[in-house]
Amino acid sequence: MCLRNEDVGIFAKPDHVKMTYPETQLRHTLPISLICDNLRDPGNLGTILRSAAGAGCSKVLLTKGCVDAWEPKVLRAGMGAHFQVPIINNLDWEAVPDHLPADARVYVADNCGLHTQAQASNKASDYGWVRDQRPLKFHEYEEEEDDLESGESQDWLPKLEVQSYDSDWTEAPAAVVIGGETHGVSLESLQLAESTGGGRLLIPVVPGVDSLNSAMAASILLFEGKRQLRERVEHLSRDRH
Repeated sequence: MCLRNEDVGIFAKPDHVKMTYPETQLRHTLPISLICDNLRDPGNLGTILRSAAGAGCSKVLLTKGCVDAWEPKVLRAGMGAHFQVPIINNLDWEAVPDHLPADARVYVADNCGLHTQAQASNKASDYGWVRDQRPLKFHEYEEEEDDLESGESQDWLPKLEVQSYDSDWTEAPAAVVIGGETHGVSLESLQLAESTGGGRLLIPVVPGVDSLNSAMAASILLFEGKRQLRERVEHLSRDRH
């Protein structure tokens, strides 16, 4: 058996407050934050961090319930992104607004592709990805239908405007919530979106396709936000001339 020497390094986890970044990187930072809500797959989280760094995301917030950002599989999938974008780990939802600009609007990613339902309804429960706090468990879409048929009111759910992912949602500083594929987004994320004047960003997919991978949905939204901001800068530049 052939053995070879491997270089091993031991480092402390970076403190996002103390980290510094090259000036060239800071110039490309966008007024867009990413909130990971109950993301438990390490490969997905690492890929999302890589996309967030590539798009120029200002920071990534991980709520409690997410896989540890410094877990080995996340580090491997991140490919160095951990040292290119501030990551704030293990946050309670009450603390999330403290890490966002005061005028930020929060948008919840809808990667279910239920375009017809989005047009017909403004209820988060119609998507099957809302977590109920009464009691704390997750409901599937079919279960919500049963509740509606039994006459139970769903008025306690936040009512959020549904808009296409390529509509203009970056006029103010924005934060995008990406939920895990198993449990989806939490009720707390919907409440935060409602309280900040945000909404739901719909990524439509063709009929027969159930949903997008969470990492793919995050990448689409972050780079769409980057495109919108670039076009706004170019438009302002043309107006000046």
